[in-house]
Amino acid sequence: MFTWFQAFEDAINPIVTTIDDNISGIVLIVMLIAVGLLYSIRTRFVQVRCFGEGMRKVFGNLSLRGKKSDSGMSSFQALATAIAAQVGTGNIIGASGAILTGGPGAIFWMWVIAFFGMATIYAEATLAISTREVAADGSIKGGPVYYIRKAFTGGFGKFLAGFFAVAITLSLGFLGCMVQSNSIGSVFTTAFNVPSWITGLVLVAICGFIFLGGMKRLASAVEKIVPIMAGVFLLGGLIILIARIQYLPATIGMIFKYAFQPQAILGGAFGAAIKAAMTQGAKRGLFSNEAGMGSTPHAHAQANVKDPHDQGVVAMIGVFIDTFVVLTLNALVIISTLYTKDGPLAAGYTDAVAETITKGNLAQTAFGTIFGASVGAKFVAICLFFFAFSTVLSWSLFGKINIVYLFGKKNPKLCTTIYYILVLVFVFIGTIAYDDLAWNLQSLGNDLMVLPNVIAMFALTGIVVKISSRHKKGARLEDKAE
Repeated sequence: MFTWFQAFEDAINPIVTTIDDNISGIVLIVMLIAVGLLYSIRTRFVQVRCFGEGMRKVFGNLSLRGKKSDSGMSSFQALATAIAAQVGTGNIIGASGAILTGGPGAIFWMWVIAFFGMATIYAEATLAISTREVAADGSIKGGPVYYIRKAFTGGFGKFLAGFFAVAITLSLGFLGCMVQSNSIGSVFTTAFNVPSWITGLVLVAICGFIFLGGMKRLASAVEKIVPIMAGVFLLGGLIILIARIQYLPATIGMIFKYAFQPQAILGGAFGAAIKAAMTQGAKRGLFSNEAGMGSTPHAHAQANVKDPHDQGVVAMIGVFIDTFVVLTLNALVIISTLYTKDGPLAAGYTDAVAETITKGNLAQTAFGTIFGASVGAKFVAICLFFFAFSTVLSWSLFGKINIVYLFGKKNPKLCTTIYYILVLVFVFIGTIAYDDLAWNLQSLGNDLMVLPNVIAMFALTGIVVKISSRHKKGARLEDKAE
């Protein structure tokens, strides 16, 4: 009955994959590093200079119960919503795929992207606060579509903003929520033998309840979920690393060695291997921390702060937590258990190993070496559930902001209701059906979001530099005075 659809998918999927690979393998790397390098230099490396200030603002007043307000979110709620989007399947499955395809050295290139990405996301959050609009009812409208329109007035700006809004709605709001729920469904079936349709119904019920409560209920949920889920995963990872402490130096050494000699473990020619390592690091790094993608500015725009710089430095910590803490810990666990001496991948991802270990079960296999196969699979499944679930909440919010921008000017409530119903449909479908085309389209959508977002960021450099320059001196004194 669906033979025609399968034929269509078989024909279109290679085209989507080719476009995605070319954009993420060449254009994306150049644009992300260029914008990150530009903002690093122009802000005098704000990610280093103001790192301590950002940590103090995040952890100095850490609370799992944000102050109630008539509109927007607390600064920490906005960060938690952003981290919920960042810390998702990309930290477990995405990092696993990067290591399998690009070798342990791909993690090094993830670090490079993340370092410059901290400056990029500082700029994104700063621009989101600077260009947001506050409606008569107190609701806040902010995100890339608003600073894109500021960067380019007239028809070109309207086109770029519309292009971005369509891309993020399809990529994150619909397909993104679908692939996140697909990860939840697959790992729960593997670890707990729970039928996928049951997982789908439970997800739909929980998400629907939160959606009904609006932004306040969503912000309240993520500010509690994010610290707990990160804490549990970090505790489990640290237990593994303590058990494999003797392999830790070799593990770290592999990341640096195979970043510049990837052919030694990937095989083939040096040029192809180094391209695979860099491409996977950049592509998976983007999917993980989302710096430059234009997603997290929607959350940061909601922050109840007066100075854009304040939320900018907070946003930087989101990238640090996502990549340098959570993702790195997962990578260290995988490499120290599977790639070191006597590990199943010590000789590379080749031969019979490639038939049994995939990016979907790599982390479960790694944790299972110490916890036991059953407990390891269950631990990763539970962590992945909270990672992916919180990402669904954040991505659905980002899509909602843009769908209202596109179609909800006259009746935003009706537009929002229809949108959330469609999101729930995609969430349920994702748990019961695996589809390569959906994953590849979602990846391509991520790439397409970057293009208009980064173009606008290049145009608005002056605004960010002006805001950053006010905090070149005395930031620490200002914090103490508060």
